[in-house]
Amino acid sequence: MAIVLGPNQYGKAEVRVVAVDRSTARHSLVDLNVSSALRGDFAAAHTAGDNAHVLTTDAQKNTVFAFARDGISSPEEFGLRLARHLAGSYEWVTGARVAIESYGWDRITVGGAPHDHAFSRTGGDVRTAVVTVDGADVHVLAGLGDLVVLKTTGSEFWGFPRDRYTTLPETTDRILATAVTARWRYTGLGVDWNATHDAVRTTLLETFAATHSLALQQTLYAMGEAVLEQHRDVAEVRMSMPNRHHFLQDLSAFGLDNDLDGPGAVVYHADDRPYGLIEGTVLRDDVPAAPAAWLSTPGWC
Repeated sequence: MAIVLGPNQYGKAEVRVVAVDRSTARHSLVDLNVSSALRGDFAAAHTAGDNAHVLTTDAQKNTVFAFARDGISSPEEFGLRLARHLAGSYEWVTGARVAIESYGWDRITVGGAPHDHAFSRTGGDVRTAVVTVDGADVHVLAGLGDLVVLKTTGSEFWGFPRDRYTTLPETTDRILATAVTARWRYTGLGVDWNATHDAVRTTLLETFAATHSLALQQTLYAMGEAVLEQHRDVAEVRMSMPNRHHFLQDLSAFGLDNDLDGPGAVVYHADDRPYGLIEGTVLRDDVPAAPAAWLSTPGWC
């Protein structure tokens, strides 16, 4: 029997960097959380404690800050610059992965006008980007997380099998709510990163709203299908969507009804857990797979 070292990587996780462009009186702000990881010949560090091939994680952190000094036009562009530099830093480094979360800030309105240098943190979804340089191959994943959406009707769930443990009633009218995590892989690099990200996000939202849902699985597929139909730069979409359940509250103990068709408000209780978790991939069958793009991206089937 031989014991050998398997796949490995190392890097600096969650480098918080804020870049402010002060070139005019109207400042702009970029707020990122950057994680890097290197792949290559690091066997001796693991098996013998020999650090000759180890570019320190502190140096990777410092590289993030130094590159931010040149400005950040988009998470994807910044990730490409970092990953290409790190992957080419030494001959024993064969690849690099840079994962970025981008946090949104809105200008504070003062006297009816957006302020030049005062901002409030948005409470919405977080933009993401993952860039992988693997030898001569470069892959870009864009995405978003915690995009919370809800529709008060236009959703059904029925026709499922029943066994002795099934208690869920069928319904033809329910609240459908979820927090979308989506990542999509681009077919190439000649992309307007910011405009395309905004357009894909809009497609996801519009399709969620417009699809009469017979299951959250159906909605997930419709959202991914719409992205691929409308955005030829996207090769595949992977989504994770928890079902944020809303159940009609029984008010009969108080002498009150709670009828969907009755007057007044309909009252639900929202259960945060346990929850159904729906995940899936929608892809083009004419675009080659790119498993290297998804390595170390957890939580995807």
